[in-house]
Amino acid sequence: MLTVTSVNVNGLRAAAKKGFVGWLADTSADVLCLQEVRAEPEQLPESVRAPEGWHVTHAPAAAKGRAGVSLYTRREPDAVRIGFGSAEFDGSGRYVEADLPGVTVASLYLPSGEVGTDRQDEKVRFMDEFLAYLKDLRERAAANGREVLVCGDWNIAHQQADLKNWRSNTKNSGFLPEERQWLTRVYAPEDGGYADVVRTLHPDVEGPYTWWSYRGRAFERDSGWRIDLAVASPGLARKAVKALVERAASHDDRWSDHAPVTVVFDM
Repeated sequence: MLTVTSVNVNGLRAAAKKGFVGWLADTSADVLCLQEVRAEPEQLPESVRAPEGWHVTHAPAAAKGRAGVSLYTRREPDAVRIGFGSAEFDGSGRYVEADLPGVTVASLYLPSGEVGTDRQDEKVRFMDEFLAYLKDLRERAAANGREVLVCGDWNIAHQQADLKNWRSNTKNSGFLPEERQWLTRVYAPEDGGYADVVRTLHPDVEGPYTWWSYRGRAFERDSGWRIDLAVASPGLARKAVKALVERAASHDDRWSDHAPVTVVFDM
């Protein structure tokens, strides 16, 4: 079995103080993908920078205090790569991947964007480059008898079932028609060729949501978005046997505004 968990920690130093360390000690995951770490490795406490029993790769952003992704693996990877060959984005702390036996696992933090701003333009440029890379990655892996799993905060809700208040968000970044169409391309067999593991295993449910605003009572009302995804190559997706969102028991138990997403594969 291969168990992979992904979570946007919303600042790893803050999460470490609020419960992440205890959660890390208890998790049974073989691989852990973190996003929005927002710290240089030397700024992190030892308990999360290099915890015992894990091989860790941190990929901070060149812009201090922003973005940042990390990969924790129980087994030492055969290879690790930061970035995806992008002159613009490889130093932005948004992508890291590791080769494990038979599978490449990646942690992704796709830009969030904001309509009418440079941030949205940046998001679109990232999406354009990244889709081309995803296709190439899957094709190269298939040629070598390998699978691919890209976990992380994709910052796009694909369908109406993926966010509570979809009607009021149709003109907001994260649920724009062009963003949703881009994810459709990621999943199309003739294009990206990947599968949304959680939706495949839970096809007829609202959510399960993975992010809730800290404003109001969004968490208590379960008024959230499903933007944290586990996206797998077809062969690996067929081996998925379990997928769940590790939603905190209460608002006070949260150590991030996102919840961990865990997927299990029978390898």
